[in-house]
Amino acid sequence: MIYKKFQDLELSALGMGCMRLPVMDGEDGRVDEAAAMEMVDYAMAHGVNYYDTAWGYHNGTSELVLGRALSRHPREKFYIADKFPGYDLANMPKVREIFEEQLKKCQVDHFDFYLFHNVCEMNIDAYLDPQYGIYDYLMEQKRNGRIRHLGFSCHGKLPVLKRFLEAYGKDMEFCQLQLNYIDWTFQNDKEKVELLGEYNIPVWVMEPLRGGRLARLSEEEAAPLHAIRPEETIPAWAFRFLQSLPSVTMILSGMSNLDQLKANIATFETAAPLSGEEMKGLMAAAQSMMEKTVLPCTACHYCVSHCPQGLDIPELLALYNEHSFTGGGFIAPMALSRIPKDKWPTACVGCRSCEAVCPQQLKISEAMADFAAKLGA
Repeated sequence: MIYKKFQDLELSALGMGCMRLPVMDGEDGRVDEAAAMEMVDYAMAHGVNYYDTAWGYHNGTSELVLGRALSRHPREKFYIADKFPGYDLANMPKVREIFEEQLKKCQVDHFDFYLFHNVCEMNIDAYLDPQYGIYDYLMEQKRNGRIRHLGFSCHGKLPVLKRFLEAYGKDMEFCQLQLNYIDWTFQNDKEKVELLGEYNIPVWVMEPLRGGRLARLSEEEAAPLHAIRPEETIPAWAFRFLQSLPSVTMILSGMSNLDQLKANIATFETAAPLSGEEMKGLMAAAQSMMEKTVLPCTACHYCVSHCPQGLDIPELLALYNEHSFTGGGFIAPMALSRIPKDKWPTACVGCRSCEAVCPQQLKISEAMADFAAKLGA
């Protein structure tokens, strides 16, 4: 296992994310505890010392299972990370009671790492609202030693990240981003990483395989990568990309079975960052993947003024592209939750007025209908 320096700590470069633990009968809330414990034991035996959980993972059971699994190992041998669940606005007034319950569920007296969870457009105002006292309470727990390192995760766009950093950046020690070779340009991750660099905040990575999508390339998608590094596995490409970014300290992977864990640990036995030419080849392959599924909307907004429903078509197309490329996931539904229902893709009446002025000649009405169908709306 390779390790990365963080302040006075040596962290395994690979962390075990506990959002996708093995489950029984396909039910997310029924974690296969025996299998999960076997995975934790294997990870511990092979040098993984960072374990990431959250209040809502596996319908609230991830913390419990991880707590029981780690309690069988010496406390000084692992670092545990948990998060305040601000993705649900109903939790905002409950920071004290949730934090205390999390410590009990995880069977620890302190969290090595603790995060404001999922800072995004939906909750940024609440996170910054002093009436909830979230920042004040978490800073108090840090002073008391019950939080050793405080950070945040962010699924929001660049303006949201800027607002959060302007308010709390001086006290944030790390930031967890959805970061991979697709989102480097697709989600403007390059700009986010650069902004964090201005605050000297290191990057923790979530979704390095984009929910598994980057581990399941088609033969056509994989061919150019095999030509560059014939010996490299397809999932490993995502990790080698991240190993090439100096600001990345921790790479979390949510592994669902022991075979995935073993394969990822094998990859992290060595650091093999990409050369300049290899990086160019990977970026070209990524661009080719996106072009096959992503509509080339330039956000010129000509369409908006012609929409009788007043839809923010460029925003909806961006979410459609996100949902289509990944083949589902939670990002688009989460983003739509902050938009009034009458501005969802289901509100499109198929009049095609937008298409008449679209410079890219996109079939917007068909995209809206397909988006609605994919969402089951």
